[in-house]
Amino acid sequence: MPSHLEHIKSESRFLRGTIAEGLADTVTGAIAESDTKLLKFHGSYMQDNRDIRDERRRQKLEPAYAFMLRARLPGGVMTPAQWLAFDELASNYASSGLRITTRQTFQWHGILKKNLKASIAAINAAAASTIAACGDVNRNVICNTNPIESEAHEAAYAWAARLSEHLKPKTRAYHEFWLDGEKLVGEEAANEQEPLYGPTYLPRKFKIGIAIPPLNDIDVYSQDLALIAIIEGGELVGFNVGIGGGMGATHGDPATYPRLADIIGFVRPENLIALAETVIGVQRDWGDRDERKHARLKYTVDTYGLDVMKAEIEKRLGFALEPARAFHFDHNGDRYGWVKGHAGRWHLTLQVESGRLLDTEEHTWLSGMRELAHIHTGDIRLTCNQNLIIANVAEEDRDTIDALVARHGMDGYRKNSGIRQHSIACVALPTCGLAMAESERYLPQLLSKLESSLDRHGLLDAPILLRMSGCPNGCSRPYLAEIALVGRAPGRYDLRLGADFQGQRLNQAYRENVDEAVILEVLDGLFGRYASERTAGEYFGDFLLRVGVLSEPRKIPLKVNA
Repeated sequence: MPSHLEHIKSESRFLRGTIAEGLADTVTGAIAESDTKLLKFHGSYMQDNRDIRDERRRQKLEPAYAFMLRARLPGGVMTPAQWLAFDELASNYASSGLRITTRQTFQWHGILKKNLKASIAAINAAAASTIAACGDVNRNVICNTNPIESEAHEAAYAWAARLSEHLKPKTRAYHEFWLDGEKLVGEEAANEQEPLYGPTYLPRKFKIGIAIPPLNDIDVYSQDLALIAIIEGGELVGFNVGIGGGMGATHGDPATYPRLADIIGFVRPENLIALAETVIGVQRDWGDRDERKHARLKYTVDTYGLDVMKAEIEKRLGFALEPARAFHFDHNGDRYGWVKGHAGRWHLTLQVESGRLLDTEEHTWLSGMRELAHIHTGDIRLTCNQNLIIANVAEEDRDTIDALVARHGMDGYRKNSGIRQHSIACVALPTCGLAMAESERYLPQLLSKLESSLDRHGLLDAPILLRMSGCPNGCSRPYLAEIALVGRAPGRYDLRLGADFQGQRLNQAYRENVDEAVILEVLDGLFGRYASERTAGEYFGDFLLRVGVLSEPRKIPLKVNA
């Protein structure tokens, strides 16, 4: 029997529901529960401040409802003018600055219902959008942050932008609600269609990512549709195709699990749109619409089998995929500092802890980036590791950019420890309704304690990949970290260890439902062994496997490496 949400979608009149009526209701700060599900397709989640939820309940007040809004920015690329528009939106309507997500876009939190339409209109006025940033559709298409390196890299990014535009929903509801578009009536309304998605859209969210070897900074294997750009002779010749990646799981439910994508072949650029449509179509038709916890493409792949899925994709395409081409990944982190690209332009990657851009005594990110956007003549790019790149800087402007960055305390990448440079955290409390434990707010405190341990063992500069998640749904991609904390309850986490530094191996549960004291004790002991027993150039996750702290993974998904 289809889940309740399937009925909501089918009866929504292509994502309309009663959202308009809910927005007009001034008695409450909320909208109807069924409409909150549809609102996600428009790029927004209704949330409330969980820090004050109990107190408001005691005062017999409704929760402090507000809305999170997310932009759709393929590849995380924007102009300085767009940055200024997004910053102004944060200043006028949001409660906690700008936040870079792990899908190369911005989130704004704390937007009141009365300001939601003005906020979305402001994003559209800046030549961006929020449609399909959430919901059971293809989400923001991500891409390596290195299209700056060659014309072939630029071509790969152009395909990310093209996929994002081509695969967005076609409903007119978005323009009706947020942009004062003309409402469909009569025969026109009756004939409205979603050519790709249909009236019930997809069983669950769908994610596409393009990685450009040797960098895997998007964790391409975590994507439903993983595209690995193959560049030969300086030309983008096509993409290796992987299907079935996904990070989400549920504690105590072995039927849910993180999974890495399996590579099934190679596609040439001229067939990429058809390939994406076909994979989405198979998931639309074959995905589980009864149980949402089992509705991602990864479960469809495991239900039917990889060979059957590949055969169905090729049948619908009308041609067979070519054999996958050789490639190699070096790492899945960002490259901090200046990197020279092609055409003589320079690109500066800055570390933003947990992606949160605020003005504090230590860092004045909002003010600094506002000042920079007024003088910068290139563009600005967000990374999937929650950092940002000041891109396409002329040689003669580097000193000016460096001075501005230092003046505003935005040069932490120069002095941060190895583990701090490679840390990610999801938002979690107080706004995320799924959070079971702290994440973003706790990460700085935990890092300081881990750094003390690492310093004692002479490992302060060792690059170690740490990710923290307030729940098992995996927004921070914790299952691809050498060290991961996955929230169980306030102050308690699962400690997971042993992913690799290239994003090609899942980690393993090492301790379940433990507190900080246990986490620090266990890691201190392992850091000590790592310091004394590691081989030259050996990463922490690989070390744990080699010395037997962890068992060898039972399944390594198909990959092709040079």
